[in-house]
Amino acid sequence: MSAAGAGGTLWGSGEPLDPALDAYTAAEDRVWDRRLLLWDIAGTMAHVHGLARARLISGDEEARLHSALRDALDDAAAGRLTVTGADEDVHTALERYLTERLGEIGEKVHTGRSRNDQVAADLRLHIKHGLLRAEELLVDAAGALIEFGARHQRVLWPGYTHGRRAMPSTVGLWAAGYAELLLDDLGPLEAARALADRSPLGSAAGYGVPLPLEREEVAERLGFAGLQECVTSVQAARGKLEGATLAALWCAGCDLGKLSRDVVLFSSDEFGFLVLPRSLATGSSIMPHKRNPDLFELTRGRAAEIAGLAMQVMGIAMGLPGGYHRDLQLTKGPLVKGIDTLCDMARAVGSAVPLIEVDPVACRRAVDAGCLATEEVMRRVVEGVPFRRAYREVAAAVAAGEPLPRPSDEEILARRESFAGPSLFEKLAARRREAEASVRLRRLRFREALDALAGRPWPFEALRP
Repeated sequence: MSAAGAGGTLWGSGEPLDPALDAYTAAEDRVWDRRLLLWDIAGTMAHVHGLARARLISGDEEARLHSALRDALDDAAAGRLTVTGADEDVHTALERYLTERLGEIGEKVHTGRSRNDQVAADLRLHIKHGLLRAEELLVDAAGALIEFGARHQRVLWPGYTHGRRAMPSTVGLWAAGYAELLLDDLGPLEAARALADRSPLGSAAGYGVPLPLEREEVAERLGFAGLQECVTSVQAARGKLEGATLAALWCAGCDLGKLSRDVVLFSSDEFGFLVLPRSLATGSSIMPHKRNPDLFELTRGRAAEIAGLAMQVMGIAMGLPGGYHRDLQLTKGPLVKGIDTLCDMARAVGSAVPLIEVDPVACRRAVDAGCLATEEVMRRVVEGVPFRRAYREVAAAVAAGEPLPRPSDEEILARRESFAGPSLFEKLAARRREAEASVRLRRLRFREALDALAGRPWPFEALRP
């Protein structure tokens, strides 16, 4: 008999499973489970070690299971092992693989666990890896913006409020602002990753098992920072963790989307501040002159997509009582897709920013007299005029159409030296380097744990993102 047992499922009762029921309950889920296969192998490797430490399997059985799991790791990385239509889920696929090779020894692998804690562990490992990758790509994108801003820190253009020209600013300050936002976005991602960095294994269906499982050692082998100590919290955290992760991804997606909206607008013919090279633009099937900013339009749209995925998961989770419910299966796809989407967005923006060109003449032309009104107010304040009086005097002059003194570009830039000069970019670059080192260290620790678990380099290259 296969690992799926009578009826073709792990929980088979002997009756054949209705194909329509299988398609409705599992067909789409198999797509997402394929993305979790390597993590299910990792969790099973650690669990097998824990079973041996608890003397629930022998040392020889542990060795044979570990060897078969290493083969499974190779086969999964190469695409030879996957979740097929004959498998109810990723856990069934792996158990089938083991029992086909090891017989009754393979049937012992589910001792002391449930698919509930298995999938919780798989998802937490996927979140850890995915958020580390997102952080790496955001750090890269922030670096590209810092370099772009430093190159154009003395190019004047208008700052806008309410969609209207407000005050003089610089291209450099615009890029620096988004760089800082992306570095800020690492905070929510790190918070979500910390939530995920606790092992649920040993909680089984959500109420523990009466076996002497080595939960702490299993968690350590998987590179988790600790345990979900109370077993009843494991399933109650499902949905909330996925929602928190997507909310953190949305923070970064929002900033990448806003940056993209700016690029679309400022590269339009009506503005002309930014110029997209042909490598970043697409054409039209009917209008030969068109250079469309598709990359940035799709990034703008995908920011909204992440928001939708977050709301989808929150809507599912918020109506559930404690314990496991099959509804939670529907949070898996949005989570995986959300991580993929944010990583794709950050990678695209990070690659595109260095290629954007700036038209300094068009930028400077837009810094007109109205945009300089506040400059005149502040000039008078420096000379000793009370702010409110200076404001009223300049407002009256503007209303009467009187010309205002026009400062030189050098004067405008000098007045902004304290917050828009070279020191700003030096501080941002230092912060980016610090963030890069921190993410690299966390990645190294995770990799070292999984390498040690497998006894060989873990196949991160087979994972997406």
